Amino acid sequence: MQYPLTVRDFLDRAVQVYPDRVAVVDEPDQPGPSLGELDYRRVGELAAAQAARLDALGVPEGGRVAVVSQNAARLFTSFFGVSGWGRVLVPINFRLTRPEIEYIVGHSGASVVYADPSCTGVLDGLDVPHKFVLGDDDALYLPGVEPRPWSEPDESATATVNYTSGTTARPKGVQLTHRNLWLNATTFALHAGIGDRDVYLHTLPMFHANGWGMPYGVTGMGGRHIVLRQVDGAEILRRVERHGVTLMCAAPAVVNAVLDAAADWEGEIPGRDRVRVICAGAPPPTRTIERILEELGWEFIQIYGLTETSPLVTVNRHRSEWDGLAVGERARRLARAGVPALGVRVDLDVDGEVLTASNHNLAGYWEQPEETAKAQAGDWFHTGDGGYFDDEGYLVITDRKKDVIISGGENVSSIEVEDALTAHPGVREAAVIGTPDEKWGELVTGLVVADDGVTAEELIAHCRTRLAGYKCPKRVEFVESLPRTATGKLQKFRLREPYWAGKERRIN
Repeated sequence: MQYPLTVRDFLDRAVQVYPDRVAVVDEPDQPGPSLGELDYRRVGELAAAQAARLDALGVPEGGRVAVVSQNAARLFTSFFGVSGWGRVLVPINFRLTRPEIEYIVGHSGASVVYADPSCTGVLDGLDVPHKFVLGDDDALYLPGVEPRPWSEPDESATATVNYTSGTTARPKGVQLTHRNLWLNATTFALHAGIGDRDVYLHTLPMFHANGWGMPYGVTGMGGRHIVLRQVDGAEILRRVERHGVTLMCAAPAVVNAVLDAAADWEGEIPGRDRVRVICAGAPPPTRTIERILEELGWEFIQIYGLTETSPLVTVNRHRSEWDGLAVGERARRLARAGVPALGVRVDLDVDGEVLTASNHNLAGYWEQPEETAKAQAGDWFHTGDGGYFDDEGYLVITDRKKDVIISGGENVSSIEVEDALTAHPGVREAAVIGTPDEKWGELVTGLVVADDGVTAEELIAHCRTRLAGYKCPKRVEFVESLPRTATGKLQKFRLREPYWAGKERRIN
């Protein structure tokens, strides 16, 4: 007998085993009414009431329900209230422009759209039958009515459609099945050591790859969710202290915000020798990892993955063999993407592109069969990232293939140069791009957010102490900030645009 794996399993277990345990602490400071503290029994009731309301609206199994929201308890319950009864959740980045949101809603075919109270303006232009504001619970929930059971639960059914960040083109809708999400969450929980004593702080947007699966995995193990609506380094530290946080997921930019806030924190940094921070979204500089270990005293775990892989591909966590190593050497080893997670296979093609095969890989791109076939050619998912395996079998990501700079015939990894720049104590952030140059083809150019008094000459000389000459930036320009997606990824296409404007090709 085969029992279908569905995301409802995680909530059902929590309701059965931990009904009276606090499940979610909602964000207290939000434009709509906070749900406060909810135990798992109440989360189960709200999920069922949401499913009953969708029944009453006539939304069929397989129907798409979109949510545009910052982190919130009502968004959290939607992961179960929508997908748990056979419908498809479409979590949308609330920072997108109105036309971008309209495109996603239209492309996904969503018939219901929920919007955070701060995002109600996006509802006006949407041509959908049902539009609601989160916080108007009379519209969101139908309490006291048993929802219709999912007629034929199917682990191969689409559970969510997650639109990629669209840093280079129109976003694509990533179809993730119940099986994808179930196995990703379970495998992730195993590697992260999640248990019923964990307190998880949602520093990661829930809309991004379904919060990497933590809404499922932490729930299934009976952990506590602390909802954080707005990323702020000092507030993260305060909540770590107030709630006894043990776990969070974050992009490097979020970690940097915490490190900046820690410099002004009075007293001992909260969470020392207790917090595990799981980082992804971009390879963090070695110096950043070293500071997490030394200044915060938190455990650093790195993963590599994509929305299309649910996202877990590789994991890099401290090993017992490294116990006696100096902190700098441990940080260097942790800077690698890691080794394949359980049940995941990773390989490289002849061009060095990272390929992966697993039960976590997407079913396809929503209504884009040609893009699906291209991405899944040869039964491997083609990540678009370049990398290599080092002598210990760890995957090292060298670049997005489009971000490789070819200068004087030599390939230069922008990530490697960024790592060197950010190792300078006066540099807060750095992005490295290739700019057109008559002599070299592409010039290695650093765009840097730095402290006052730092000079371009100083930074170039600093890089020469760490990199081969051809890798060092030939030009350094100072900027006030760097454009990023909501998940912390640098939008390098925006940085390149002024340099390549008017040219037919973006390579030289």
